[in-house]
Amino acid sequence: MKKLLFIAAAFVISVAAFSQTKAEELIKFPDLAYDFGKIKQGVPVTYDFQFTNIANKPVVVESATASCGCTTPKWPQTPVMAGKKELINVGYNAASVGTFSKTITVKLAGVDNPLTLTINGEVLTAEAYDSYVKEKGKKNGKSGR
Repeated sequence: MKKLLFIAAAFVISVAAFSQTKAEELIKFPDLAYDFGKIKQGVPVTYDFQFTNIANKPVVVESATASCGCTTPKWPQTPVMAGKKELINVGYNAASVGTFSKTITVKLAGVDNPLTLTINGEVLTAEAYDSYVKEKGKKNGKSGR
């Protein structure tokens, strides 16, 4: 009886271990981070993180949660079929001047281990941004006119 109980417990533990899939095993992002570079204060920016369903079954993106209210992710609301590509669109409001680094936690249905996307950059005042663009134009051999 003890032997049967031990075998049953070992079976349950091994099934549980194999069912703990990671998000990276189901979807593949070419890049998990994006740098906006220097952006103008008060001018929102967006970036599309493209991913592919590499599983042999449909995958549901349950949620994409940003680290703060200044970042707004949008994710597919329907299952992503095997082999198909889809997007997670991330917006940043650029309200505060300074450098930023924000994370978006992507949770897949039935998967305990989410994955993390990152956006970063530097928000400049309108005047500083205009100077940056003008200077950048000069370096590229273009006149600022």
